[in-house]
Amino acid sequence: MHKKGYKDSVGYELKDIILGGQDGLVNVLGLVLGVAAAVNDARIVIISGLAATFAESISMAAVAYTSTKAAKEFYISQLEKEQKLIEKHPAFEQREVRHIFLKKGFRGKFLDSLVKKITSSKKLWLDTLMAEELRMFPEEYSSPLKSAVVVGISSLVGSLIPLFPFFLLNVTSGMIVSLTITIATLFITGALKAKITVGNWKKEGFEMAAIGTAAAIGGYIIGKILGTI
Repeated sequence: MHKKGYKDSVGYELKDIILGGQDGLVNVLGLVLGVAAAVNDARIVIISGLAATFAESISMAAVAYTSTKAAKEFYISQLEKEQKLIEKHPAFEQREVRHIFLKKGFRGKFLDSLVKKITSSKKLWLDTLMAEELRMFPEEYSSPLKSAVVVGISSLVGSLIPLFPFFLLNVTSGMIVSLTITIATLFITGALKAKITVGNWKKEGFEMAAIGTAAAIGGYIIGKILGTI
């Protein structure tokens, strides 16, 4: 159980890291390329990029906190509801457990023994109903503050990647390097996600890279249009 909980925790942290990092990468890439195309001034690109970076990171952290907190409160309300149902209608809830494992293919004496074992412990009974019937897992909502910190820092780091080249290069070179390293970072992130979880690393990598490319093209085109006005 300890190992499973640890893996679940790592999985949810990975989700938060990818959420914050990808959002920061894609949004700031589109913005800096748009501003660079419009004004051709590295100083303005850096100022607007930094403003967007910190605003983005704070916003993402706040969203992560409030959404995780709301999900945690909903989880607790459902937990309390299931507890009351077990206390008031134990026979019905016992049949629910039986039905869950019947659908999984268990039959006969083994099914009877399994249901008896699970329903002999209220905690195990409750955990089983929450996980198998409602598909709700406590690890996902355990710490809104931790989720906010992970998402916020990931967003900050991700946002700085497309902005960094403009500190060292002229606008044209900065745009090329920014686009290149951001797309590469997104591809690597997608590939690593597939390797750690489940999926085809090439497909996941290209999918993330395509999202970044679309944001870059959109930002550049808008910047070009606004630059001519």
